[in-house]
Amino acid sequence: MVQRKAKQKTKQKGGAEWSHNHDHRLCIVDALDRAADLCAGRGARLTSIRRRVLELIWSSHRPIGAYSLLEVLKQERANAAPPTIYRALEFLLEQGLIHRIESQNAYIGCPNPDPDQQHKGMFLICTDCGNAVELEETKIDRLLRNSASNQGFVIESRTVEAAGLCPECQVS
Repeated sequence: MVQRKAKQKTKQKGGAEWSHNHDHRLCIVDALDRAADLCAGRGARLTSIRRRVLELIWSSHRPIGAYSLLEVLKQERANAAPPTIYRALEFLLEQGLIHRIESQNAYIGCPNPDPDQQHKGMFLICTDCGNAVELEETKIDRLLRNSASNQGFVIESRTVEAAGLCPECQVS
């Protein structure tokens, strides 16, 4: 795998990266390389359609819905249908390569897929430009689990999505 770094990201505490002005092509190449390596290591098949859906998700750099993905795929593959997209999305979710942004019923690439554990993302979503970033804040996750445990509660699923303005949109 070739390591490349996308330039000019605004990295904040907690791992959030707002990426308005950088070489976006490198993000896509890096994500596809990581996905291929991760799937090969797991013995999972990253088929051409799954790879293309992942590429489209990363190309968007914003949460994108299944039907928006389908529109693009139909231009490339006449036989593309909703089940095609949903099967690819299910695979990519299972492999931890993407996340579902529940508030938007859309998908975004996971910048740091962990080959050993699938993690649930926490997201900051800009209400102006539509960009979303994943937080890598383990303290919040631990606090939530501990608080639930103290209440005798077992968390089966969780969604943490905060809406607001990214650094660039605050200035605009």
